[in-house]
Amino acid sequence: MESSSSSSELQKLVEAIKVSEVVEGRAELIAKLADLHLSEQSDVKSLFESLFCMLNETVLHVAAKYLDSDISACLVQFLLLGTKASIWCGKHLKMTVMSTEESPEEEHCSLFYKLLLDFLSYSASCFLSMTRYSTTNDKASMEAVENFILEQLNLTKDSISEVKNIDSIGTEVLKAAQAVIDAAIRLCKEYSQVIDWEFSGAELENNENGTDYEQACIMNHIMNITTVTIEKLFELGILAANGGGSLVAVLNVSWKGLVTLLQLAKGKLPVKVNVADIVMTLISLVNSSLKCAAETWSSSLKDTVSVTEARRVFVPIKFYLINAVKISSLYPCQAHMVYRDFTLCVIMISTFNLLVSREKLLKNVSEVMAELLEKTSLDLLCSLLNSTDVKQEFKFELLDWLFSDDCGSDAVNEYAVGKCSMTSVEEIFSAMPSSRVLLLGKVALFSSFLRYSFDLEEDVKLLITTKLGWFMKIIIDEEVYSSILVLHIPVLYVSAKTVELTWEPMFSALLHALKTFMIVVSSTLAWEELGSLLVKNFLHPHFLCSEIIMELWCFVVRHAEMELVNDIIVELCALMKLVASPESVFVPDSSLRKMARSVCMLLSFSSRSVLDCVYSSLVGDNRSQLSSVLYAALLLEGFPLNLLSENMRSIAEERIVSDYFGFIDSFDDKSLTVSSSESWFPIFALSASLQSLQVTISDIDMKTLKFLVAIVCGYRNSGDKLKKEVCCKLLSQTLGIISNMSHLYPSEEMEEVILELHNLFVSGPSASDTLLYQCKPGLALFLAGLCNMGMSESDNCAKSSAVWELYHMLLRERHWAFVHLSIAAFGHFAARTNCNQLWRFVPQDAALSYDLGSGDDANEERFMSEFKAFLEKEMALPAVIACSEQQRLLHEEGLVLKEMVRKISNINTDAARCDSMEIDDEKQSNKRRKLPDGINKGVELLQDGLKVISESLTQWQPNHVESAELHDKFLTHFSSLENVISHLLVLSGRG
Repeated sequence: MESSSSSSELQKLVEAIKVSEVVEGRAELIAKLADLHLSEQSDVKSLFESLFCMLNETVLHVAAKYLDSDISACLVQFLLLGTKASIWCGKHLKMTVMSTEESPEEEHCSLFYKLLLDFLSYSASCFLSMTRYSTTNDKASMEAVENFILEQLNLTKDSISEVKNIDSIGTEVLKAAQAVIDAAIRLCKEYSQVIDWEFSGAELENNENGTDYEQACIMNHIMNITTVTIEKLFELGILAANGGGSLVAVLNVSWKGLVTLLQLAKGKLPVKVNVADIVMTLISLVNSSLKCAAETWSSSLKDTVSVTEARRVFVPIKFYLINAVKISSLYPCQAHMVYRDFTLCVIMISTFNLLVSREKLLKNVSEVMAELLEKTSLDLLCSLLNSTDVKQEFKFELLDWLFSDDCGSDAVNEYAVGKCSMTSVEEIFSAMPSSRVLLLGKVALFSSFLRYSFDLEEDVKLLITTKLGWFMKIIIDEEVYSSILVLHIPVLYVSAKTVELTWEPMFSALLHALKTFMIVVSSTLAWEELGSLLVKNFLHPHFLCSEIIMELWCFVVRHAEMELVNDIIVELCALMKLVASPESVFVPDSSLRKMARSVCMLLSFSSRSVLDCVYSSLVGDNRSQLSSVLYAALLLEGFPLNLLSENMRSIAEERIVSDYFGFIDSFDDKSLTVSSSESWFPIFALSASLQSLQVTISDIDMKTLKFLVAIVCGYRNSGDKLKKEVCCKLLSQTLGIISNMSHLYPSEEMEEVILELHNLFVSGPSASDTLLYQCKPGLALFLAGLCNMGMSESDNCAKSSAVWELYHMLLRERHWAFVHLSIAAFGHFAARTNCNQLWRFVPQDAALSYDLGSGDDANEERFMSEFKAFLEKEMALPAVIACSEQQRLLHEEGLVLKEMVRKISNINTDAARCDSMEIDDEKQSNKRRKLPDGINKGVELLQDGLKVISESLTQWQPNHVESAELHDKFLTHFSSLENVISHLLVLSGRG
């Protein structure tokens, strides 16, 4: 009876509502509906239909009353009410905002915003209520659900976009909107559980009969719902990202919800959702946020940026990147469509981090970037590279585009990364992928790949290994070269329990990354590719590349199995035998010396048994020419004699000393010919090994001093330039030997040596000979050792006067290398000598006394100031501090080295071409061809020209700084020219 009464009362109220034309009266009638207790589905359906006429707080109250009851039979009416209400609220929201701007009506606005807030709460409750009902294949119901979700999310978006204009309840509206978003996501998740995503709805629809067709309809319905929700979440995410800090909660729930729904529908939604566009939008948000921060810091940076400020900027950027990583991991094939865009984004992040690392005020920024963005941005690339869905050729395409050989074009107008500063951030964010400004960022990114290579799949490790050749090529670039040697960067080290961030030289960080990569690939197919690279670059002409390669070889020797180490050393020694020749021993850049240098470096990390084995096999008791050549080359490059076993070390020492005395005892004029260069090995051997062996007084006696005097006399009395050059080589080595023998300085014979050297370098006719420049490094060592000798400070002492004038001669040298040698020698001497009148050793026109600007004003105070600064630097802890001047000098050095590598590469190419032309004529290749007469004549002319230049140089006395520098350059190039022509004379049979 009660149910019948309620139904009758409902019908009366519905009819009354329909005929009522007064809003207030209609509202009163609707309010009475809330007092009814309806149990029949048909009555509830009629109730919802009666509510379509208007929207107010009472309508929402009445509708909300039945949300918890069973409304399955009237779900369509329920949804239609919510849809119409959403559309109405959306229109009135815009009208209210516009009217508020023109003529504020506070009471009306307040009522509407309160109604909007109530409806958003009602909308969230509706979503939650819908999760209780299963989906049907009824077309009307499906359309109603899809339209309802669309309009609710549209209203939610509009409400959030206008929240700044709703000051009074803006916070409450945001909370309500967030609840709607959460509820919509939850509904999609509930619906997704009732279908099998492995099947395609389009395929099932082909069968229009039976349950398959019904299942297909339901599946497409749920896909439509999910697609609409994803699209609206996408729009909300963009809106929140551009809305500032007040929309953080909306930003979080929108993007996280979007990723969640994409994950639920993996493999099906790309047909309906543009995944590539979503990824691109996230990347655009990263770029715009980063660019905005960079422009802010570059325009008005006066104080250090705090960690809090840096994190405020980079936490949202990391959030965007994380979501991009998740989406790319779910849909790698779709993300690959825009791989160039997010690859460029990652490069810009890497480049910008290097840029801020140069700025003292941005140190915290660089650290926070390393902590938050470095690994996350790398994960974005790895989401494609590690995916099994992406074809191998596409992975190679990505890496090839990222680390391509066309990087670093020599475009004149391009900004070089070494010259980039915070005032030029625009160049970074507007750069093309192949721009030079991004070059160093690519190197840093490559280093990150190596450092985190344990996260890479096997095929990716192999691909990265193939790009090591690109790395070796790109670090030759002068900008990259100078930056690697100067920059300090923040490096994040992650262990099982701790995370530590340290500042390291970029060079050290690169080496650590390479070593990490070696460990990672040591048991994979990539190891063979890596080993091939190490072998091919073993004698790399560029010193930075050579240092890196040798460091990696040493790492292998330190940690590899003994059998592998032995095999490596044996193969290298066999290769060294192939390139050995007596002439190459005294050429520092020869293949023999390079091989010997590398072998010695590796042996310094090898076991004692390996050292003994190498010494026995290459040297031992063998007195053949090959053995002598190898022995001398190894000793000149620092063979670690001190690491040999005691017995083997004793044998080595005995041989070195006996060979040395044998040489000086048999020394005569014939020893000064180029063809007898093999006989000089003993003196070079002793000079090179003194640091490793403990040679006693009884071993090296006064014969060495007499030998030095004999060499000086031989130089002075010889008129043959080649013999003089030999004397210079022997003199330089002998001076080095004596400098290590402190017990020889107090001897009486030392005075004769000093006077002979004074005559040779200062007072004699040969003092201006350019050949003597190659002896001055040895002379500097000798003069430094004079601190072991007592000296009179009287003007009448010939020995003291000679020492003063030798120091005067050395300290006047203006070439930077000689300046360093002379000041280092004088510093060593000054700190240990018992002489009090040190001013006697310094000439008034010492190189460091001159004003660098004019080059004319010289005074003692300037010299002492520079001398003091030098000593303080020598005593200080070595630390590399990046500065523009240092990088400028390294940039110039890098240009020279790059040009040298280019020339060597051209020579090797030409040589290979010549070899290929001569393969067909093996008999001719084994014969020594007679040189054409023109070549012999040309060599004679070169020799004559050399004499003319030498005579002119002896008469050239520079007076100013510029002319002195020009004089030094001439001497340097002239010395090189002499060496070249000497070799040509030997080749032509005239030497």
